[in-house]
Amino acid sequence: MTLRIRAAEHEDLEVVVALNHALFQEDAGQRDPYMNLNWAQEEGRAYFARHLGSKTSHCLVAELSGEVVGYLVGYTQEANSLRLAPEATLESMFVRQAFRSHDVGQQLFDGFLVWCREREMQRVSVTAYVANEGAIRFYQHAGFRPASLTLERSP
Repeated sequence: MTLRIRAAEHEDLEVVVALNHALFQEDAGQRDPYMNLNWAQEEGRAYFARHLGSKTSHCLVAELSGEVVGYLVGYTQEANSLRLAPEATLESMFVRQAFRSHDVGQQLFDGFLVWCREREMQRVSVTAYVANEGAIRFYQHAGFRPASLTLERSP
């Protein structure tokens, strides 16, 4: 079986939304009681359709034997008066449980980095729940280092 990483197409929209929904259930569902866990089903189609057709966004899918088993979506921001260098954000990535630890996430990420380099991005950022130790290990292994910390509390 050969893993293929490719740019998502409009025909992939439903599977990307389904994978994003699974991400919400697994990640936010365990870590964020204020997150709308049905967001992907309610608004994901329109949201990801915008990403699929954008020059400043990149959506990749990982396909194994014709089945999409993971996705990644990210976007770029040009330099401006506040942020002096162009940067990219890896917004979300999800690989089905059965295909984790098989280099799928790494290959999705590598494809995103190629796209970022082609656009001369100076920095790539990602956000993860602090309790998602697996994601943090993955991102640190990929070269990410902590840059800021968000603290929360009830009023």
